[in-house]
Amino acid sequence: MRRSLCALLTVVGMLCVAAPASAAGKDAFNSNGLRKAVTLEGVREHQAALQTIADLNGGRRVSGTAGFDASADYVAGRLEAAGYEVTRQEFTFDYFEELTTPTFQQISPTPTTYENPEQFATMTYSGSGDVTAAAEHITQTGELGPGCTAGDFAGFAAGNIALIQRGGCPFKDKAINAQAAGASAVVIYNNTDGPLNGTLGSIGQSIPVIGTLQSIGQALAAGGPATLRVATSTMSEPRQTENVLADTAGGDPERKVVVGAHLDSVVQGPGINDNGSGTAGILEIAEQFAARDIEPRNQVRFAWWGAEEFNLVGSTYYVSQLSDEELGDHLLNLNFDMIGSPNYVRFVYDGDNSAFPAGPTAAEGPDGSGLIEDVFVSYFANQGLASEPTPFSGRSDYGPFIAAGLPAGGLFTGAEGIKTAAQAAEYGGTAGQAYDPCYHQACDTFANNSDAGLSEMSDAAAHTVYTFAKTKADITNDAALKPGRNGKPSGSNGGTGTTSGGGLHDHEEAIAE
Repeated sequence: MRRSLCALLTVVGMLCVAAPASAAGKDAFNSNGLRKAVTLEGVREHQAALQTIADLNGGRRVSGTAGFDASADYVAGRLEAAGYEVTRQEFTFDYFEELTTPTFQQISPTPTTYENPEQFATMTYSGSGDVTAAAEHITQTGELGPGCTAGDFAGFAAGNIALIQRGGCPFKDKAINAQAAGASAVVIYNNTDGPLNGTLGSIGQSIPVIGTLQSIGQALAAGGPATLRVATSTMSEPRQTENVLADTAGGDPERKVVVGAHLDSVVQGPGINDNGSGTAGILEIAEQFAARDIEPRNQVRFAWWGAEEFNLVGSTYYVSQLSDEELGDHLLNLNFDMIGSPNYVRFVYDGDNSAFPAGPTAAEGPDGSGLIEDVFVSYFANQGLASEPTPFSGRSDYGPFIAAGLPAGGLFTGAEGIKTAAQAAEYGGTAGQAYDPCYHQACDTFANNSDAGLSEMSDAAAHTVYTFAKTKADITNDAALKPGRNGKPSGSNGGTGTTSGGGLHDHEEAIAE
C-alpha cells in the first residue's frame, strides 16, 4: 500500500498540515517546545551530580558498588520529584575487578614492555596469573575465525601463551578453547586499528586473558619465536545491582516506547561520557516531558540500565523477564550510549542495515528499525546537520531488544574508534585521534565532553522521543517508507558510514563478530 508524502512526513516527525492543537499536547509532531525545555545546562547539571557521586566513591560508579547505588538513588530521586512512580528492578550479576595493574612484556627476542591501557588491557572476567612462556600463534582451520573451534588448537604445546586474532566468535570462545588446550595465558589482538577493551562475558576463565593492538599482535605473529610475560590479578564474584524504570502516567501501555541509557561506569573511572551523557540526557528529557505535561499517545518507559559494562546484563535481564504478552506490548527501544564524546561524530544506528549489512560486525535490524533511523537522520538533515550510520552491532543495550525482535535505534558519538580526515572536515575536531580519548579511563570526567555534540544529540533524542510518544504509525510495517530521504537508501545521508562507531564499543562483545 502506498502512503502519501504527507503521511510519510508525519510519521517521521516533520510538519504537514497540523490539526488544531490540544490543550496539553500542542502541535502533536512538533517537538520544538520539548527541545527548548531540554537544555545543555540541564544535562550538564546531572553530569555534575554524577561526577560528585564518583568523587565520593573512589572515582567510579560501577555496578555492584556504592558509587552505582548512589547514582541510582540520584536518578530515582529526580524522577520521583518530577512526579514519576519509579520501579527499581534488582538482579544479580558477575562482578569483576582488577586488583593490580597488569603486565604485558616481550621477553625475547626484542625486550619490550607494553603500556596499559594504551597498548593492552585485561579482558573482563580474565583469570589471574603471572606467566612467562613461548607465544604460539593460532590460525583458522574451520569456517569461523582463529581460535573459535577446538580444532584450531590441534598440536598446541601445553603451557604456551596463545596469540589469537580477534574475529569470528566471542572472545570467550577463544579463551575457553585455549584454556582447554593447555594454554597458560591468552593474548587476543585486534583486527582493526585502536585498542581492544574486551569482555569474556562471564566467570569461567582461570588463566590471564588480555587484548592488545593489531600492530602488536601482527608483529608478534610475523616475528618468529617470541617469549612473552603476561601477569594479571583479578577477582570475580556475584553481586546485586538494579535497573531504574519510570513510566509516563499517560499513553497506551500496549504500545510502550522504552527510552534507555546505561547508568554504570567501568571500574577504571567515573564514566561521565560513558555513560553519564546518555544517563543525563534522558533524565533531562524525562523531567521536561513531565514538566510540560505532555500527553503521549504511546506510554514512554524511561530506563537506566545497570551492569551494562559487564556485558549488557541489566537490559538483558529486563527483556528476559517479559512474558510473550508483555514483550508484545513493547513498540520499540531508543538507546543513548555516549552522546557527548569530545571528538564527536553524529552517529545514528544503521537500523535497516543499508550501510552495514547484517553479518560478522552488524546484527540484523528488526522491521521498524529503519524507520527509527529515518527519524534521527531526517531530524539532523532538517537542522542542517550531517550524520553518519554506525553498525547495528548489538554491543549496547539495544542488543537484547533486537535479539527479541523489537525495533530499535539510537545515537552514538564515538568511543575508541579513530576520527577520519573526512569526518574532521565535516564535524570539526581532530583527525587521527579517538572520538573519546578517555574511553574507559579515569579521565572520563565532567571535563571529557563536547558541549556542541551533547547539545545537538540531546535535542535529537528529545525530538525522537517526542515523535514516537505521539505517533500512531505501525512501526514494524515500514516497507512503504523506503528508500528514505531524497531517494537515498535509509541511513545514507550522503555519508560513507563507519566501522568505528558502536561496532567498536568492545566491552560489550557478547555476539559473534
